[in-house]
Amino acid sequence: MTEITDPSPGTPADRSLAACLASLLGLQAAAIPAPGGAPPLVMVRQWLAERGLGLVAVADPGAFSWAGPWIAEVADDDDDDGDGERYVVMFGVPSGVIFDPLNPAEAAPVRIRAGYVLASLEPPHPDVPPAPVTAGRVESIFVAPEAQAPMQRRDEVRAVAGRGLEGDRYAGGQGTFSVAGGRGNEVTLIAGEVLDTLQLPGGRPLSGAEARRNIVTRDVDLNALVGRRFRIGELELIGRRRCEPCAHLQRLTRPGVLRGLVHRGGLRADLLSSGTLRVGDRISPAGDHDEP
Repeated sequence: MTEITDPSPGTPADRSLAACLASLLGLQAAAIPAPGGAPPLVMVRQWLAERGLGLVAVADPGAFSWAGPWIAEVADDDDDDGDGERYVVMFGVPSGVIFDPLNPAEAAPVRIRAGYVLASLEPPHPDVPPAPVTAGRVESIFVAPEAQAPMQRRDEVRAVAGRGLEGDRYAGGQGTFSVAGGRGNEVTLIAGEVLDTLQLPGGRPLSGAEARRNIVTRDVDLNALVGRRFRIGELELIGRRRCEPCAHLQRLTRPGVLRGLVHRGGLRADLLSSGTLRVGDRISPAGDHDEP
């Protein structure tokens, strides 16, 4: 572990969390995104998910033992008002602080308020080269004016960089998972081939509207677009992370959706340019795999 002792700007919690993550991942603190108005854990969890990683909350952090590094939210024992909350790296069975980015030379007793293990979102598997990005097309477009409202089909819609699709709940910050300053909520996509083959009780396929994604695609591997720039018609986007299913989606649709869409739930993307999105638009690689 490379100890990052020059944290990025922000509150003590923001700075120390960035330093802990950067130290564990071998990065500079500046590589960890600033909260941008969102709670710090929300932003870093979205950023980590783009890299196939997550933070798993520890049920009883005060008694947790782990023969590996983990991150704890702590406060000094004499901090009664909570203004000294920060993050440290813990290690060991039993565990103790091995790195305190804001107090690197001190070993003052701390109260552990919460704990998190940095983990992969998937079981280990042999390295597989990224799939090539193939060309496809937009089969259908949907928006919903507010959270949990029925999806409405559109032939075309205005797309606004930094916001989303006009008339959609996420463009207005009204989506179930809307977070100020968050990433990957501007546009969601799902493959029409997945909907065609999804086996659900009753035998009826899931419709594009039921899937609650903005764009249904055809002839493109959406998982291959994670971390990559791509074009849809006149628009440029970047794939942030897979749009995995959740219990909320299953409650709004039918039993079996959660299991049936694991790793096939589509893509979360952000808009890098504004313009008009149309049914029939071509989807193609942009040739740049670096995030903006």
